[in-house]
Amino acid sequence: MDERKEKLLKEIVESYISNVRPVGSHALCKKFNLSSATIRNEMAGLEKLGFLEKNHISSGRIPSEKGYKYYVDNLMKPKELNGEEMLKLQTIFQNSQLQVSDAINKCMEIIADITNYTSVVLGKSSSDNTLQQVNIVPLDNNQVVALVCTNKGIVENKKFTIPENIYMDDLVKTCEIVNKMLVGTPINLVNERLEFDVKPVISKTIKQYEAVYEIFYDAFNDFTKNSSNVFFSGKSNILKQPEYSTVDDVKRIINKFEDEALVSEIEEVEDGINVYIGDDSKFDSDVTVIKTKYNINGEEGTIAIVGPKRMEYDKVIGLLKYLNDELNKKN
Repeated sequence: MDERKEKLLKEIVESYISNVRPVGSHALCKKFNLSSATIRNEMAGLEKLGFLEKNHISSGRIPSEKGYKYYVDNLMKPKELNGEEMLKLQTIFQNSQLQVSDAINKCMEIIADITNYTSVVLGKSSSDNTLQQVNIVPLDNNQVVALVCTNKGIVENKKFTIPENIYMDDLVKTCEIVNKMLVGTPINLVNERLEFDVKPVISKTIKQYEAVYEIFYDAFNDFTKNSSNVFFSGKSNILKQPEYSTVDDVKRIINKFEDEALVSEIEEVEDGINVYIGDDSKFDSDVTVIKTKYNINGEEGTIAIVGPKRMEYDKVIGLLKYLNDELNKKN
């Protein structure tokens, strides 16, 4: 594609993203100081090449999927964050009390708010993690912390107040039994084995075995919930876009967000920040999904933004690039 066609395509894409109105030759004549005939000829050329398409209710043109892809691959530059956006995200990263997964979720909430699109965090499911070790750490005032560690290096902790009728030695003894019997078990199956394999064993040696069992059950249950995968923010944002104005459109998108199997397909396996437009998204033919994977100290997952094909690509990619850079500093 020659330089003039590229400049015209860039202008048409960005104009349509901003205004949601098909672009006609009149507006482009003023912008490029070219005759109406020249502009129409160039637009016809872009349409013939498959980069533009006609809108049924207007004489103007809108970008096709091929046009958006060419724009993203060749014409667009990621937009720098402004000071307010950077400050909002930096506040999250500077909070040392937050675990990585919580920090990512909060950042994606902010990005959903900034972009007015839907954000998705897809963590690795608990079935991808196996139990490596559980430890009981005594604290003051009859309190302990249960530490659950997985083969992927993920550590979850939960604080408990021990009832007066439970001895610390009983917790330590149970911890040793759990480590002996359950190491290597997928986290999502640990509670099942805790009940059917470990509980009968501790019932023979520990007087208050039910209460002890509950402490370990709660620790593993919390881990399973916290690593259970999908976090949405701004799920209704996409429904505010003019592309989804009919009841059928709204129902279709809502049903897809509720389809766990379909949402799990959002998982990214490629490196970098990748853009999937329309049918390439494997989610819906009328959306774009921009996504990237992360691996922070063994904690893996995918972060994604779902929006219309008429998405502010430069802004979203700029935000995800900044988020990626900050997350990489934590490795």
